[in-house]
Amino acid sequence: MGGTRMSIAAMTPETAAAELTLRSFLELLEKEYPQEMIRINRPVDPARFEVTAILKHLENRGKFPLVRFDQPKNLHGNLVPYPLLSNIYATRERCALALGLKPEQAGMELSLEYARRLEKPLPPVVVDRSQAAVKEVVARGEDCDLRNFPIVRHHEMDPAPYIDMTPVMKHPDEGFYNVAFLRNMYQEPRKLGIHMSPRHSWQISRVYETRRQPTPVAIVASHHPAFYLGALNVEAYGKDDYAVIGGIVGRPLRLTASETWGENFLVPADAEMVIEGEIPPGERDVEGPFGEFTGYYGPQRIRPVIRVTAITHRRQPILQHTFVGHRDNWILGGIPKEGSVFNVIKGVVPTVRGVHIALSGSCRFNCYISIDKKVPGETKQAALAAFGAVDFIKNIIVVDSDIDPFNEQEVMFAVATRTQAREAVDIIKNVKGNTLDPSQSDDIMTDKLLIDATMPVGKAFAARVRVPAQALEQFPLENYVDSKTLDALPTFADSRRSV
Repeated sequence: MGGTRMSIAAMTPETAAAELTLRSFLELLEKEYPQEMIRINRPVDPARFEVTAILKHLENRGKFPLVRFDQPKNLHGNLVPYPLLSNIYATRERCALALGLKPEQAGMELSLEYARRLEKPLPPVVVDRSQAAVKEVVARGEDCDLRNFPIVRHHEMDPAPYIDMTPVMKHPDEGFYNVAFLRNMYQEPRKLGIHMSPRHSWQISRVYETRRQPTPVAIVASHHPAFYLGALNVEAYGKDDYAVIGGIVGRPLRLTASETWGENFLVPADAEMVIEGEIPPGERDVEGPFGEFTGYYGPQRIRPVIRVTAITHRRQPILQHTFVGHRDNWILGGIPKEGSVFNVIKGVVPTVRGVHIALSGSCRFNCYISIDKKVPGETKQAALAAFGAVDFIKNIIVVDSDIDPFNEQEVMFAVATRTQAREAVDIIKNVKGNTLDPSQSDDIMTDKLLIDATMPVGKAFAARVRVPAQALEQFPLENYVDSKTLDALPTFADSRRSV
């Protein structure tokens, strides 16, 4: 049953991986980067838009801290001792910290490091239930009640609260695990609606359904943020996501036997909470609408359901959600795609220098690629590789290596000064897109746009203006303006950059 199994009896203290916990990440922030987090100590009701209203107020002021709600209410309306975290991923700097990097490495360095780790998966290790913190509290069958927990209702037209973290599925024959962000709508105390686009999780569930068998699923409702960054890889179908995530995290994931299926289905041992369940074959119910990553509502549809069989968690779990359709959701989704796309392009255009999937396209649709172009045609090679790597990339602009793909103003400068539309623009029609793209008239098919904003090779082209590097070094600003005055000046860099 696949290559991720390891006998529990074979495990020793020397072979067991180190724990990866959300708590260690929070301790890092509190100790070294306290400005990155705020705590709200008054009661809030996540199911009545109170959480997302606070996040939106912060967003309107250009503030994106991690927000810890210490007194959230559950779906019964009662206060619970389970803190709720929001906006974890709303800055690239926090994502860099999650992967063990420094905040100043949050640009291309972060994406390149992610790409490097993708190439070095680490198989997980299995530990006994007694060593798994996620097993401190176990509820099975009728003892399960999703109403006991704070679940967030995000946007005005959402019909119910949603758990918007990562279900795990396992292929019944090949044994590999797939971890993906999928939306799970609260319907009943032991029932969730699930939406799956036609990708890896959907393919696995189809295997079970064609056999008239229930699909096992375990929702990892809260874990270290590096786990979720790893979960958003776009590796090929059939790659084991537990191993891929281990590579991204930098250590093997610790797994343990599930309550429902035992050692035949493993779950993260160090998670804060795991919700186990089954997708019954043929059972459908109304799901949605739901405010999606696009910034628009995904439509109401008839979708499969999950029947909850067990809920396990730490004694006082720290729960989380992503503020979908906002920076928290966009940055989380963009960084892993940048690393994956970079690796694919590198195979055909070795001079690729950077890949940025921009906020302006909900960190899904707009992609900026910089290359050190050597011969004509490399621009299209790079773009076609990216289109093939991630189907929801819709618009690609390729720029020269002197342009920072993370600075949207520079990218648009290149478009404005290095392109003529009749020569530089290509449209690829009728390509598989994303079902949640509101501009698509077809459920699946879309058009792709490629803009070549690079300078021609072997032809004269005007040089960019530059202040001499020697002058910049010889006449530093600090010699003319004191630091207090400099610190008081407003900064407009953030309005120019797409990160």
